[in-house]
Parts: sequence; structure tokens; C-alpha cells
Amino acid sequence: MKLPILPTTMVGSYSMPGWLERLKTEYFARRISRADLDEIHDTAVKAAIKDQEIAGLDVVTDGELRRDNMIDYFVEKLPGVQVDRSSKKFYYDFYDSEVLGKIPMAALGLAEDFKFLLANTARDAKISITGPHSLTKRIRNKHYPSDEALATDIARVMNMELKELVKAGAKFIQIDEPYYSGFPEDITWGVKVLNMLVEGVQAKIAVHICYGNRYGKPSWEGSYRYLFPAILDAKVQQLSLEFARRGGEDLDLFREFKVPFELGAGVIDVKDQTVETADIVAERIRKTIKAVPAEKLFILPDCGLFHLPRDVAFAKLCVMVEGARIVRKELGQ
Repeated sequence: MKLPILPTTMVGSYSMPGWLERLKTEYFARRISRADLDEIHDTAVKAAIKDQEIAGLDVVTDGELRRDNMIDYFVEKLPGVQVDRSSKKFYYDFYDSEVLGKIPMAALGLAEDFKFLLANTARDAKISITGPHSLTKRIRNKHYPSDEALATDIARVMNMELKELVKAGAKFIQIDEPYYSGFPEDITWGVKVLNMLVEGVQAKIAVHICYGNRYGKPSWEGSYRYLFPAILDAKVQQLSLEFARRGGEDLDLFREFKVPFELGAGVIDVKDQTVETADIVAERIRKTIKAVPAEKLFILPDCGLFHLPRDVAFAKLCVMVEGARIVRKELGQ
């Protein structure tokens, strides 16, 4: 990808419109058809892409507006996972799901949604995939001897899907693993399973690790120190971490452990509707550059923009882009 220094992107999700929330829920109440919902999703995704382009992002996503939450989009496609579709009344609820036997190999069909993104933008694009560790924490395990065993088989199936995404044109794939922060004791096997997921996948791979963003609130608190040194064994090219809400103290870990990865640095607080100024964003970027070379930095929000009103989400993207431009100019770029 031929990108400027300090390229800008989103973590994945864009603001979920209230009208889309209502129509998704109408679908679960069986008052609109799947065909209607698909058409509605297409329209919403096109609008999200356009907002990102207008804001000036270098790498765009589809806004994840086809997803109800970060779990169900994948759970309902995973072979061998039993989903109780009556368990979901509101679109943002999680399905009640369980595994009763070994997960077989089968396609998930994620490539079609990514092809739609590519067909509607000339910008570089990425897709975010919820990782095996986080999926395992939301699926009731009635077959495997451990969470690690279940996550291993999920990784085995999804590895094939990531390779299909590459065939469809995906050059930048992000793995979302926020549940690492809730279960830090799992990090050693979590990294091992992550490596199985991305083995042989010929794309730039990032792993996004935050502290949760359910209803715009953090699910956990703490320091990223729990990731180290285990995360250094990850076969990825980039770590995407949140720093705007939590401050940049954990940047010291990049110096201490001589982290080899790029950093996707969160410089926009998605849990606060106050729109930062471009100068505030620029100062956060300058602070990050003291720990990580500018050539190894991507600039993005802390987490998804899912829970922010559209005008706030768009304004935050605009100031993020402007803040990056300020620092680029200072760097002579």
C-alpha cells in the first residue's frame, strides 16, 4: 500500500444510525425480509464509506454496519455452532449459541461483503475480523476440553476464510481481540491461536486490543503490561491499541520491550462525545512518536465509532485527519 506517513483509518465500525438500529430490530421481529435488510445494509455501508472519504481517511472500512455486534456476524456463519435465533429480540443482543461437536471446515462467506467495499471506493481498504479468543468467550462450549481447544478449531476454520479474503483483494486485515483484556491469564495461548489464524495469510495483519466498548463503556480497566512479553511472539505486523481515553503511559512498554511491530495508535476518545481539536490530536501523535518512529505509526480512534452519533463520529474523524496533517507537515512530509 502506497500510503503517506501517519496514515489514518478507523478501527472498524462507524456510527450506527438510529433508523438502522430500528430496522435491524424489525428484522428480528420478522416485520421486514432479509432481502429488504440486505438492501438497507448496502445503502448504509455506501454512506459510511462516503463519510470516511470526505473526512479524508487514507484506509477505509465498510463501517461494519452489516454487523449487530462484534460477535454474531461471525457466530451465525461458523459451521457447527448452534444458534438460537429466537434468543435475540433487540439487534444489539448476543445470540444464545453453543458448540455440541467438533467444528467442521466450511466457508463463512465473508469475502462478498469485502468485495462490496472494494467496489464502492478507490481508497485502500481493510476488513476487521473478530478473533478466536473473543468468539470463544461468547459461545457455550459443550464439546471441547478447554477454551483453547475450541479457539484452536475456530482459528483453523477462519484461517481458510482469511485466505479467501486475500484472494478477494484484502491487503490489510485486522483481528479484533478485546477479550484479551478481560482474560489476561489467556494471553499465552491466545497468541498461539492468533498465529494459527493468520498462518500463511499474505496480507498486512494488525491485532486490535482494547478494553471493551459495549454501549460506549469500557468493560475492563488496567494496563497493557499483561500483553508482554507474550504478544511479541504474535505473527502480525501491527498492534492497534487505545491511548486517547487511557493516556499514553503504556507507550513506555514499546521502549522497554523494543516492540518490533507497527503501532495503530488510538488518538480519538470514542467514549466521550466531546470532539477533540486538531491540536489535541496532533499533540497525542507527537507523544506517540517519542516511543514509536513515525514511519511505523498508523493513526486511528481508540475503538469503533459504533455508539457515537453520526455528526460526532464524522467530526472526530475530520479532526483526526487534520491532526495527522499537522504532524506530517512538521515532519516535512
